[in-house]
Amino acid sequence: MSGEETARDRFSVAGLLIVVTGAGRGIGAAIAAGLANAGAQVRGLDRRFESAPRGYGATTCDVTDDDALRALVDAVVREHGRLDGLVNAAGISLPPQESYSRDTFLDTLAVNTLAPLRLGRMAAEAMRIPVGRGGSIVNVTSLGAHLGFPDNPAYQASKAAVAQLTRAMAIDFGSWGVRVNSLCPGYVATAMTRASYEDADANRAHAARTILGRWADPEDLVGPCQFLLSEASAYVTGTELVVDGGWLAKGL
Repeated sequence: MSGEETARDRFSVAGLLIVVTGAGRGIGAAIAAGLANAGAQVRGLDRRFESAPRGYGATTCDVTDDDALRALVDAVVREHGRLDGLVNAAGISLPPQESYSRDTFLDTLAVNTLAPLRLGRMAAEAMRIPVGRGGSIVNVTSLGAHLGFPDNPAYQASKAAVAQLTRAMAIDFGSWGVRVNSLCPGYVATAMTRASYEDADANRAHAARTILGRWADPEDLVGPCQFLLSEASAYVTGTELVVDGGWLAKGL
């Protein structure tokens, strides 16, 4: 085997059993399809699927339901004998009219923060050496974890919490052979951001804040996520990979 083939193999996810939440649309759907296309066995979770999954298994599941999550992890391990990776991509952003209400805050945290906490722990237990063979967890955060944006405090707080949760989980699960990292997208053209994307002024303003001068497509997150799930990132844990077109780095 050549050195080039060896390096390429380290980035491979072929044959890995990976669960992806939020796989019904947007970033989660793109990641699930991209990993499946790269040879992974993907189980996608969502409350509903907007279109037929592209090459991956789909399971309807509410990520705020602990019993459903436990049943899912148990079923995957029973069926395949292992779990190799988890991508927590499910997320919600509720309308700004009630952005400071208690219910909006708690509902947002239930999906965006508590679900990765609970499912992450369940997945790590299944991956834990010697029960499993180790693995990787990827939590999807947001620029909102680092910067202030208007009229969406619950979303930003929830994503900032996930960034810190990632570091805590990396410490707790490291001795189990489980790595935990975050993937931090910038503005991505999805259903969640449709209003801004279709507003010509907002679209241009957001693109101008990046170095690359454009919004991300959901598929832009696939390669970075695959890296964090693969052996190529075997010495990477407790960190955040920012995929924002240079938004955070850009000055004047």
